[in-house]
Amino acid sequence: MSEREPGGTTHFGYQEVPTGEKARRVGAVFTSVARNYDVMNDLMSMGVHRVWKRFAIDLADVRPGETVLDLAGGTGDLARAFAARVGDDGRVLLGDINAAMLVEGRRRLEDDGVVSGIDYLQANAECLPLAPGSVDCITMAFGLRNVTDKDAALASMYRCLKPGGRLLVLEFSKPVNPAFSRAYDTYSFSVLPLLGRFVARDEAAYRYLAESIRRHPDQDTLKGMMEGAGFARVQVYNLTGGVVALHRGYRL
Repeated sequence: MSEREPGGTTHFGYQEVPTGEKARRVGAVFTSVARNYDVMNDLMSMGVHRVWKRFAIDLADVRPGETVLDLAGGTGDLARAFAARVGDDGRVLLGDINAAMLVEGRRRLEDDGVVSGIDYLQANAECLPLAPGSVDCITMAFGLRNVTDKDAALASMYRCLKPGGRLLVLEFSKPVNPAFSRAYDTYSFSVLPLLGRFVARDEAAYRYLAESIRRHPDQDTLKGMMEGAGFARVQVYNLTGGVVALHRGYRL
């Protein structure tokens, strides 16, 4: 069953908002932070987000000639790596629902001379405008928690994958150690908003970030949601004590 009902409400951080309102609010957050997105990621994670993403890139096992969709692709760091791996016969789609993030990602890649083999797609993960069975691999790093209807998004991604294709979801999750979890909460609700205020000039956006992480399904719940969407052989990898988890599943 979908996690929202038509005409009902859903969560935006700790607020309950009309379901049709969440996408607009999330869009406003990412439009605000697009220019400072990578700087803030480095500050918030002390650079560890690059290690998490490298793990996801390696586990995706992208091969020459494949078609890869990187959803919530942000500033293009995963797409950059995949473009080098698929080669001239492959294709990478950098997808994002937010136009400002997509423009920023394209600008950064083109400034670095990464232009061949990458296409850009502004799309909602809940209803991807791609042919069934057209993609070998889909990745989504730190984007699923912002989707209004996660069940619909997982079903849409499953539909787009070829038989044997894989989905990798890299997302903030639940720390496995209770003492560490308490320290992480203190950091999230005290330090992150201050970084947002002084670096990105948007404290509210980073307060939403902390709240959205707490509202996101934990490791086992997300695993069950992926299996409910049809994914098989779903594996969960806890990173940095469960602060982040990588879920990988296959369409068989």
